[in-house]
Amino acid sequence: MASPSIQRSSSSFTSRSQWSYDVFLSFRGEDTRKSFTDHLYSALIRNNIHTFRDDEELPRGEEIAPELLKAIEESRSAIIVFSKTYAHSKWCLEELVKIMKCKEEREQMVVIPIFYHVDPSELRNQTEIYGEAFTHHEKNADEERKEKIRKWKIALRQASNLAGYDAKDRYETELIDKIIENVPRSFPKTLAVTENIVGMDYRLERLISLLEIGLNDVRMVGVYGLGGIGKTTIINALYNRISNQFESVSLLTDVRKESTENSGGLLKLQQQLLNDILGTTRKIVLRNVHEGIKEIRDKLSSKRVLVFLDDVDELTQLEHLIGKHNWFGPGSRIIITTRKKDLLTRHEMKMYEVEKLNFHEALQLFCLYAFKQHHLKEGYGDLSHQVVRYADGLPLALKVLGSLLFGKRLSDWKSELRKLGKVPNMEIVKVLKISFDGLDYTQKMIFLDIACFFQGGDVEAVSRILDGSGCEAESGINVLVDRCFITILEDNTIDMHDLLAQMGKGIVDEECPNEPGERSRLWRHTDIYRVLKRNTVRYIYIYIHLYHLSKDLHVSCFSNFILLLSRGLKKLKGYSFIWTHQNRYSLHAKLSKG
Repeated sequence: MASPSIQRSSSSFTSRSQWSYDVFLSFRGEDTRKSFTDHLYSALIRNNIHTFRDDEELPRGEEIAPELLKAIEESRSAIIVFSKTYAHSKWCLEELVKIMKCKEEREQMVVIPIFYHVDPSELRNQTEIYGEAFTHHEKNADEERKEKIRKWKIALRQASNLAGYDAKDRYETELIDKIIENVPRSFPKTLAVTENIVGMDYRLERLISLLEIGLNDVRMVGVYGLGGIGKTTIINALYNRISNQFESVSLLTDVRKESTENSGGLLKLQQQLLNDILGTTRKIVLRNVHEGIKEIRDKLSSKRVLVFLDDVDELTQLEHLIGKHNWFGPGSRIIITTRKKDLLTRHEMKMYEVEKLNFHEALQLFCLYAFKQHHLKEGYGDLSHQVVRYADGLPLALKVLGSLLFGKRLSDWKSELRKLGKVPNMEIVKVLKISFDGLDYTQKMIFLDIACFFQGGDVEAVSRILDGSGCEAESGINVLVDRCFITILEDNTIDMHDLLAQMGKGIVDEECPNEPGERSRLWRHTDIYRVLKRNTVRYIYIYIHLYHLSKDLHVSCFSNFILLLSRGLKKLKGYSFIWTHQNRYSLHAKLSKG
């Protein structure tokens, strides 16, 4: 039994959730305070399970104390020790009614009965000593008391039908060890999701609508998008929202990293999946991935499960971990995050693309990190808008740059922004470059060409130029679309996130930092002028968009401009010069030496 006197363990177990307590311990002090309940409470505390119980016997009234009601509401589970005289206590019965009401209101609340030398049927039918208790309660009962007794009986019947533990013919230490082993597993798990989530509700609702959890089919949904766009944050929030609706749940994180960096990575992931879902005390150990496939297919095909695979980048990962729909029981839902849309297409999944934040959402997110508040700080409006435009709706960039600028003076902000215009933030680049490193040579070349030259270009015109340079443009562009590097807009033009383009230009610059003429591409007009003037270029592609050079340049002058430029380039001793594409507003040429 509990009272307003509260004991708190020093555990940080619940610091990650909304609850004040992991366990509310309900018991009759006269029966078990100095024996079973004391030993159970001590074991819970030793195992960092934050538990509420009373500290001393206080006078008990008819009404339950407000502090006690609050403690029950703030506990994510309850353990009820049903002993011989539990039902003799009006306080205990009121406590039980509140516990069962909380369980009814929130399904994720776990209630665990322990039948301490009483039979569950005695509770269910109010017979034996429990019948005697109610005979006593019903003596001279008025209508108000009769209504209370009715609620007590209902709560007892409900609790007696729950899965619990019978202490009869068992060693108490063994029983307590079993409870301690299983109680944490029964808690609804929650994942740490930053409080600074902006625009999440709308995106979550769209994803949940694809899952259609009410249907009894098996459904696989792929969440894809650019690195840093917030895929992991979204599925963590989704996990917290829907995991309590499934029989068993497994979250496999960093699948790409675990599969490639660790020996036997896929095998370990298979073992984790099986152990998560089956929840056996004895850990499952597999000999090879083929055995893992068979075990997953055979043992999970009858279970309604929720499985998350975060950061998938190879089809074999899907084939070995989630295989086909019939590997899982009716009503199961499988959610995958990836940067590769083509993986989802090949595995026949429904797909959800994570959208970048709009300007209002992006500004709010930036403010949360730069100012630790939801609005702009006075005097920082224009500079904040510059940062938000630079980040272009990418949550990673907004968080990194907001944290970088937090607490700095206006002069420091201006300095950092000037630096960003020349050199991208390496923390952001590191995340974006993971996808670039996964491309083959030709795909990398096409990406760099688009980053340096063809943002906003017509996809057909760009394809002709790239084909003229020896690239299989259509295939390469399709891969870049699938990997979320570029988007083909409705007007058939190529769109690339500005931070990706800046990363691509940075990769080219790093080919030879001190000598532009040794780089594969010249995209900066000052570098073009420098290498032509000093005759230091070795082999480059040149792309010039005349509209950008001069908005006043008359179209009729274009042919003369090309002729003069051609003659000037041809005068460079030892060079060959070939136009690969030209039209009214742009030209593309290949210049090589030797």
